Amino acid sequence: MSSIWEHLQEGTLLAEINKGIITTSHIMRWSAAVENWHRIHYDHRFATEHDQLPDVLINGSWKQHVLVQLVQDALGDTSWVWKIKFRYKKMDVAGDSIVAQARVVNKTSLDGLGFVTLKIVLLNQRGEESTAGYAMGVVELPGGAKVPYPFVPKASYASIQLPQDD
Repeated sequence: MSSIWEHLQEGTLLAEINKGIITTSHIMRWSAAVENWHRIHYDHRFATEHDQLPDVLINGSWKQHVLVQLVQDALGDTSWVWKIKFRYKKMDVAGDSIVAQARVVNKTSLDGLGFVTLKIVLLNQRGEESTAGYAMGVVELPGGAKVPYPFVPKASYASIQLPQDD
């Protein structure tokens, strides 16, 4: 099996997930699965009239899940998603089409392991970033050791930090 390390070049769009149009049914099923019964996620009248929102909101926990899925899929099964941070910049509502993207920011190696930083975003159908941040994964180097499972960071890794928010 070849290592992903050689394909990690700064600026490269490493992965994209197109979730398509998110309907009220999608939002309700997610809400039920995570037992989030806040009415802004399923009750259009409450969301728009009571809370003055544009429509039923897509759950923040769903958006978080998509970002983690994006990073894990981008780096592969032999990697470890080590760090992730993001912020919600805009609301996503029922009817929005969501695309997740991961772009390589930098990479470094230490102790026989590869560390890659990714810029991660959720974009709506207008191309607006509704959620954005960074993630760091640990990957195998060519001919290197396997990433330990679970990955327990050493004290010497403390200097490897995610970038500050844009």
